[in-house]
Amino acid sequence: MALKPTIYKVDLNLVDMDRNNYQQCKLTLALHPSETPERMMVRLLVYGLNQDQDLVFSRGISATDEPDLWIIRPDGSVDHWIELGQASTDRIRKGISRAPEVSLYAYGSETDIWWEKNKQSLQALPKLSIYRFNWDEVEQLGAMVSRNMELTLTISDGDLFLADDQHQVSLTVHQL
Repeated sequence: MALKPTIYKVDLNLVDMDRNNYQQCKLTLALHPSETPERMMVRLLVYGLNQDQDLVFSRGISATDEPDLWIIRPDGSVDHWIELGQASTDRIRKGISRAPEVSLYAYGSETDIWWEKNKQSLQALPKLSIYRFNWDEVEQLGAMVSRNMELTLTISDGDLFLADDQHQVSLTVHQL
């Protein structure tokens, strides 16, 4: 019998001073059994960084033909394909064939090794923007995870500040 995802409710107060975007977002996140809480929280951060009225979470980690997040316009066209983690060049090519904009947000303790191995092939791809989270900062996000979260995400000059009533984590995202 397959394990079911764990459902998390998030009340996200988004304060994006870089894009003058101020939103109160009520989100439902499903944590797949093979996904870590830190990865789920990175999905939430990436949602905030790319917030758009048509931005949605995909069916999840088990959907091989979908990214982690994407902007799907009302006409069904994919406007932005967003991947997380240490994606392969083939996976990114799939997004490039479907969307005019593709973003990859890398994170993990071995991101430097992955980047050195894939740098040349990824940089050769058109329409791709690659970003990297600092793993030491991402690891702190696990302490914030609860089934019902009230979070404030502040984005200013490319820096992220995520806070709840007990924790505050400062994160940086670097473009590779």
